[in-house]
Amino acid sequence: MTNSMEDTNRNDRPRITSLSPKQRRIIGVLVEKGLTTPAGYPLTLKAVVTGCNQTSNRQPVVDYSEDDALDALNELRELGLAAVVHTDSGRSERYRHYMRKRFDFTEPQLAILIELLLRGRQTLGNLRARASRMVAIDSLGQLRQEVTGLMEQGFVCADGPLERRGIEVDHNLYGESEKSRQPQRQVEPQAAPARSSSPVSASPQPGDTGVSEQQLASLIESIDALKLENVELRRELSELQEQFNQVSEEVSRLRFDLGGS
Repeated sequence: MTNSMEDTNRNDRPRITSLSPKQRRIIGVLVEKGLTTPAGYPLTLKAVVTGCNQTSNRQPVVDYSEDDALDALNELRELGLAAVVHTDSGRSERYRHYMRKRFDFTEPQLAILIELLLRGRQTLGNLRARASRMVAIDSLGQLRQEVTGLMEQGFVCADGPLERRGIEVDHNLYGESEKSRQPQRQVEPQAAPARSSSPVSASPQPGDTGVSEQQLASLIESIDALKLENVELRRELSELQEQFNQVSEEVSRLRFDLGGS
């Protein structure tokens, strides 16, 4: 029954081909927080704004107000991408996403697309490290398979073959005016090595290690991704420590106000 209702929801609404920057940031925050911190999801309006304006895992860094977020949330609700949730206490409204109802994505595809919405164009190695914060992506091979599925649906684009080192991918939900400003990197085909007419045997080349170019590229991307993941984890740990300190101060202030020691 649930699947049929979701299919009806997808089929009854027009296909989404673009989102504004604010819509992309907010839907990205809703999905990211739902996957990484489910205990705090759905999100209050204040939590949405905080998630949009945080400095880690965001590109570009923004400074949205609650009014900015509320306007974009209302637009997302009209698109069927978000909904308001009234809590039992009735003290504050909370917001959730409906990405799974609007799109037929696998969980890794959802995480990949959301990472691109939050940070824009990036290499496959970086994308795997960052998207894996939300959903496990075991290898670059799996990442390429999921990205290929998104490309076939028209939601992701790449500036060259996914097997080539240094290739970058991006989401394809920019508006027409934004697309005209996106840098397009042309990928030149590699020239075939010239054949030598000399009978002298060629000396061993640095790349003659028995490892294919694709394998070497995958290893380098994996190392770069691990380095990036380490930096990101340190940054997130610092932010969590700061949030913990703020909560501790609030608790101490409340205890003092209530006459506690």
